[in-house]
Amino acid sequence: MPQKKKHIAFWIIFPIVMVIIASLLIFYFDLANGPLVWFIVELSLIVAFIVIRILFRDRKFWVRLLTWVGFFGTTVAIIALCKPTTEIKSAAYYSNPTPIAETLNVTSGKVKGIYNVDKTVKIYAGIRYATAERWKEPVAYVSDKEIDGSYFGPRSMQPASNPLMDSLVDIYAEKGWHPDYTMHPYQNMSEDSLYLNIWRPNTDATNLPILVYIHGGSLTSGSSAYEAYNGETMAKQNVIMITIQYRLGVFGYFAHPDLKEESPNHTTGNYGLLDQIQALKWINENAASFGGDKNNITIAGESAGSSSVCALCTSDLAAGLFKKAIGESSSLAIKLAPHTYRTEEEAYKTSANILSEFGCTTIEQLRKVDASKLVNTSYSNSEMMMDGYALKKDPYQVYLDGQNNEEALLNGYNVLESDAFVVPQFLFSPTNAGNIKSRLTSYFNEETANQICELYKDRIAQDAFSAFNEIISVYWFIMPHHSWSNLALNNGVDVYRYQFTKENGFYGTYHSGEMIYCYGNIDRIGKPFAYDQKDYDLSKIMVTYWSNFAKTGNPNGEGVATWNKYIANGQVQELGVNVGPINDKYLDLYTIIDHFLETKIAELAA
Repeated sequence: MPQKKKHIAFWIIFPIVMVIIASLLIFYFDLANGPLVWFIVELSLIVAFIVIRILFRDRKFWVRLLTWVGFFGTTVAIIALCKPTTEIKSAAYYSNPTPIAETLNVTSGKVKGIYNVDKTVKIYAGIRYATAERWKEPVAYVSDKEIDGSYFGPRSMQPASNPLMDSLVDIYAEKGWHPDYTMHPYQNMSEDSLYLNIWRPNTDATNLPILVYIHGGSLTSGSSAYEAYNGETMAKQNVIMITIQYRLGVFGYFAHPDLKEESPNHTTGNYGLLDQIQALKWINENAASFGGDKNNITIAGESAGSSSVCALCTSDLAAGLFKKAIGESSSLAIKLAPHTYRTEEEAYKTSANILSEFGCTTIEQLRKVDASKLVNTSYSNSEMMMDGYALKKDPYQVYLDGQNNEEALLNGYNVLESDAFVVPQFLFSPTNAGNIKSRLTSYFNEETANQICELYKDRIAQDAFSAFNEIISVYWFIMPHHSWSNLALNNGVDVYRYQFTKENGFYGTYHSGEMIYCYGNIDRIGKPFAYDQKDYDLSKIMVTYWSNFAKTGNPNGEGVATWNKYIANGQVQELGVNVGPINDKYLDLYTIIDHFLETKIAELAA
């Protein structure tokens, strides 16, 4: 090729190639969520490579090739380094937090806390409430040592999340790409993780109501330190908010007959639930020390945290440790719980597989496996079980027998609960009118699928994708809350039921989208583009409802629309652009699914 044509080709092709490469790398470094320094280094490398490549454009082929090899080799090395760091997480949201002069004296030690930025809230984080050996019941922790309450304790052992996948999920939720090159470090992690955190108003008030929040995460992930349920806003409502940590996954819900035999209480499989009960005992014992009223405790949780709340409502061990319950987006109080609960037989099959996976024949051998290896087991441990100790009966049966623990219940769900689970599953083959029946059959059976398709025939013709997602949302999340509400109501519990419908530029009405509203943390999750004044207005209303319920067992109060007590198969409170009672539109679908559950129970019993 003549020299002139080579130059023309170079000045056309090279800029296009570099724009493509730079765009891909800029996108990657946002997804990877690594330290900003590596993003800057990579940008500098791109600029340097462009300059060198221009200067060397007329050199021999092998020289030009070496510049490309050097560029890509260095880029690969930088990419390998571009991953979030792991840090001890501060309980403050500002630099150099102001320490509280006096210490908080509790059974775990002397806690040196910090103030929030305007000194309206006192924060005491990272308080150890118990210790526990692997696969043994927790033991109360007692000490007189000084505790630095300005940092959260380490989160429980859990598989490492993939920052690329997390970012892609955010892009899907955000319905667009909003670059953020601020690194978000991972919180440090440990098998020794039984800590809790306290937010209380900076007043001399005593006997304040206490709200205890149990985080979600499929019983396999999560932390008590996430911004979505930071307790500062609730403390400003004169409610003490406490978030707790508990063992997760294979450390919290592994079950084996040998463990049951060695336990003095003959229990296995519910170590995380026992941790939660131990935390409630600690809170009851120490409530007066931090100005709380042990006779006015509300437990709350979302997703697996809500399943845990439901389990605590049916555990003899938790009786008397709380008065009220808030459940968001999960329940076990249904004939057959669709998730977060399993039979003893299923649990033991999983444990046998895990023993085999790590080449072990005994529990003692498995106990010696390093936590960093064990946490990555390929078998899920995301369910509780009826162990005869923490859960003596199936939760549904406890409610039928009128033996549940809560005196008032606030519970509900979001309208697009299942999207976060169903959409990724069928990402490359979206549900349509041609395949929806076969997919429903795989979730239920052919008879039930036919009945649902008939009920939803107009919706399916119009939008089979959203119809399918709604049906699964009802099956996994909405109907369990319907069942929980009716069962509690039959036992004389004051029930307040909601449906969250507020769309926004982020999670909206997907699973977990309501959390930042009801705990007042829209500003803390770093998505300012996603919310407008209507979101903040709704958050103020929901914070009022949740805090009023924590105080009195009734969400109603001055400045908010009336929330009527739930009646059997009655209206629910819409929480969205509109706030007020709406009809439950899923009643016919409940009937079909209930018949399916009856059939399934009969098959299991046969």
